[in-house]
Amino acid sequence: MPLALVLNTNEIKNSAGTEVEFTRKNTAGSVIEYATITEAPNRKHRFKVQHQNTGTGLEEKRRSNVKFTKEVTGASGAVRSITWSCTMEIPVGDLADYTEAKNVNAEGLSFCASTGADTTIKFDGTGNGSDCLVNGNS
Repeated sequence: MPLALVLNTNEIKNSAGTEVEFTRKNTAGSVIEYATITEAPNRKHRFKVQHQNTGTGLEEKRRSNVKFTKEVTGASGAVRSITWSCTMEIPVGDLADYTEAKNVNAEGLSFCASTGADTTIKFDGTGNGSDCLVNGNS
């Protein structure tokens, strides 16, 4: 299912659970870039989706990446970038279906967005994986 030109129906939320609206900015080959609809020119807030296939036959793999980047003002007043990225590599040449790829994807997403037995998705950064990523905990 291809991504829409405008993502403005709760596809993306911030830590408060508030929708963040993005619109397609650029498409170059296998890279699609989106920017927030309200992006200021001096404070980029974007995400990219990118795919790359390597190998042939049974050895073919697809590496897909989703990357969010937001420019913020640091404590010093300088512009700094915060980046979050998710990469998945799938041996597409030797899989009959994507069931296990979907399972691995769900495991990573649930680790970041929940706290174990809790099945509620947490946007506030308190999920186990989010705590590892944001606070450097392990």
